Amino acid sequence: MRVAVLYHPRSDHGGMVIDYAAEFERYKGKSLDLVSLETIEGADLAELYGISRYPAILVMAENGSLQYMWQGTPLPLMDELSYQLHTDDTPIRPYRHALILAHA
Repeated sequence: MRVAVLYHPRSDHGGMVIDYAAEFERYKGKSLDLVSLETIEGADLAELYGISRYPAILVMAENGSLQYMWQGTPLPLMDELSYQLHTDDTPIRPYRHALILAHA
């Protein structure tokens, strides 16, 4: 999965996005791709996915299909974003003991 954060580096949310990405990498061990809207890639992603508010966080599958998106502020909780990054090779499994108790 790829996470791209579309933002304007020289805007009032530029510093907030950079801090968020640094904290996310520090606490979750995963990096976010910061993509300026002033670049061709940033403009193309915004147009492709119909982004109208910034910053925008896009969670995309390896084939480029959009899995989840947040637009504007406030930014999502880091746990919420981390949850969306789980893939089929790292499934989230329910707590087995709780399931047994629920059926007892």
